[in-house]
Amino acid sequence: MRRIVSYVLIGLGVFAVALGLLLRFYVYPRSAKVPLDVDAVSVAQGYGITSVVVDEVDGVPTPEIRQNLSVTSTTHVTGDLTQPQVVEGGDVAVWVEATKTVDDDSGILLSAYVRSLCVDRQTSDAVAPCDGQYIEEVQGERVIGAPDAVQQPGISFKFPFGTEKRSYQLYDTSVKSAVEARFDGEDTIKGVDVYRFVVDVAPTKIGAQEVPGSLVGEDEPSVRMDQYYQDKRTIWVEPATGVWISVQDKGKQELVAPGQSPGEGTVVYEGTMSLNAMSVEDNIKQANDNTGRLALLTVWSIVMSIFGLALIAVGVPLLLVRGRRT
Repeated sequence: MRRIVSYVLIGLGVFAVALGLLLRFYVYPRSAKVPLDVDAVSVAQGYGITSVVVDEVDGVPTPEIRQNLSVTSTTHVTGDLTQPQVVEGGDVAVWVEATKTVDDDSGILLSAYVRSLCVDRQTSDAVAPCDGQYIEEVQGERVIGAPDAVQQPGISFKFPFGTEKRSYQLYDTSVKSAVEARFDGEDTIKGVDVYRFVVDVAPTKIGAQEVPGSLVGEDEPSVRMDQYYQDKRTIWVEPATGVWISVQDKGKQELVAPGQSPGEGTVVYEGTMSLNAMSVEDNIKQANDNTGRLALLTVWSIVMSIFGLALIAVGVPLLLVRGRRT
């Protein structure tokens, strides 16, 4: 009878350990994935912003630099289920991001873009092959990426599940490349423990363009200027899920004439944008929902493994004792 009990205990113990390992190394990775059919909106706002505004003067679109603007930037992220890389239960999602920024007082559109990319559902890195990747900053002028190469390298939209205290590569839509997001410490936002990451982009040339001479104080119909961009972005991340809880972006753009250095040109954008309170609350809810679901798998994995090892620890001595007596 004792031998039967010992075999039952050992069998149950092995089953419990196997179930714990299954939860941790099979069920958890398949649960820790971003959705294919995402549909999320976030809103950032800024005050005291300096920006170029294109308004109509006598029926002619005319750019001018305005200061002390109140600005709202709305971002809508959706999943594209039509792309060949998107497979139910697969590891790749195709997300489309549409962002528009407007002057609150006049309602004039200041900037807009749409982009699409394939992302790894666990790490959030852009991946290839990707048939549906593109960037469109001017309506009707879509830049389509080669399917077999990553057009927008680095992390986009969120950090990976199980975010670590280290630097990550984050895609910057202005410089069109990945930049370093360095770990900068820990904070708490409305009861949620978060990691703080900081992106510092030094003044970087991002293009050149013809602009009206009046915009930059020149007595010419148009002048060609280099466009420079710099930015300091702070992102607060819930580490278990990688969800961005809050974001603050301090940016600057200027037009620099030949012979000038960055910092000596005409500032065409400068200000700080931050996610508003409602967006932060939505992000916290999303993080809490996912954290609870993933934590349940992690806890049950540990519990089943410990319970199984305990059963084995009881069953093996019983079997050995019976063996010695025999």
